[in-house]
Formats: sequence, C-alpha cells, structure tokens
Amino acid sequence: MAEIVLRLTGIHRSFTQVETPLHVLRGVDAAIQAGEMVALVGPSGAGKSTLLHIAGLLEAADKGGIEIAGQKADGLNDAERTAIRRDKIGFVYQFHHLLPEFTAEENITIPQMLAGVSRSVAKDRARELLGLVGLSARAGHRPAKLSGGEQQRVAIARALANRPRLLIADEPTGNLDMHTSEKVFALFADLVRGQGLGALVATHNLDLARRMDRVVEMRDGLLVAG
Repeated sequence: MAEIVLRLTGIHRSFTQVETPLHVLRGVDAAIQAGEMVALVGPSGAGKSTLLHIAGLLEAADKGGIEIAGQKADGLNDAERTAIRRDKIGFVYQFHHLLPEFTAEENITIPQMLAGVSRSVAKDRARELLGLVGLSARAGHRPAKLSGGEQQRVAIARALANRPRLLIADEPTGNLDMHTSEKVFALFADLVRGQGLGALVATHNLDLARRMDRVVEMRDGLLVAG
C-alpha cells in the first residue's frame, strides 16, 4: 500500500464576520497517497484556499488532525510547524513569487541553504532540478529575463528543492496561456508521479482536474468526490 503523505481528519475552521461565525470547513477528511495527484475544485469562497493553508501548515485549524508523511502536525508550535513545512512540503502558487534580484539557480539554492544545506550541495541540487524542468541553459537568468512558463517551471523546481513528500499547488497554471499551461501541467504531473510525491492541486480548470488521479470538491464545508 502506498504511503499516505497527507491525512486530514475532522478539520474545522471558522471565521467571525460582524460578530457572526462563518463556518468554512465543517469536518473535512482527506488522504493523499504518494504518487497521487488530487484536484481540489469548487467555487470561489468555498474554502479551497483555507484548506490548502491548513494542509500546508500555514494556518491552524480550529479542530481536527493533520499528518504529513506520517508525522502528526496538529498541536505543534510555530518552530515545529515551520520545520515540517521546510522539510516535507513544497508550494507552487499561481504567481511564481521568485526573488527578482536572484538568478533561477539562486532561487532554488537559497531555500536549501536556509534548511542548512551547504552552498555547493545546494547548487548541485539546483542544477539537477533545472535540468529536470528543461532550463539548464537559463540557470543564470533572473526572473525578468524568463518567460511566464519558464518562471513557473523554476517555481516548480524550487518547490522540489528540499525533497518534500507533499506538494500544495494553488492554480499552478492559472496565470499562463493555454499552450504554456498544458506544457507546465504535463511537467508538473511527470515530476509528481516520477518522484513519488503526493499533490493537492486547487484549480478552476476542470479539463486539467479530470486529468488528475482524483477530483474532490469543496461543498458546504466538506470534501465530496468530484
């Protein structure tokens, strides 16, 4: 049986609007296996981003259990949550959020050095990942000199830099034209499956969603099969 890289159990999250509680997540359960891509769909405001933030340990749930690659993650302090995010989770957003003053290689090297990896080892890993995403020749270019698709490929490589077990992606192709979106999605899928990662991918693109292993929908604060 494949490793479970993300397990959510009874996740609740509410916010207060003008003294009235807004129940966004009402007991979400989910499990994602290594090598599995799960599409998260639903209308704007349904709670997709909140769920991604909780799954990525960027936000705490009000109640419920979270495990990342077998490690219990709910109830931890900020430093412990940061360590799990750094070591076990990679993030890919709609906008690449690359550091504009650094090259593609440096954008992938820096997260590793922050995790305690030596500069030489981090640079070797960055070059390896740039090769995987087909950008070896662009290693020395800053983001402004890269196309939108190239920037997003660097962002995917950066998400893989610290060898995570889980990828959290929020509209990873939403800022790209159709042709570039197809190429970036195909690359993303190949990397997830080839490296045995688990991926939770929020998207409004139902064509892309159907090409993933499963589709789940946020509906009335719960996840249901899409």
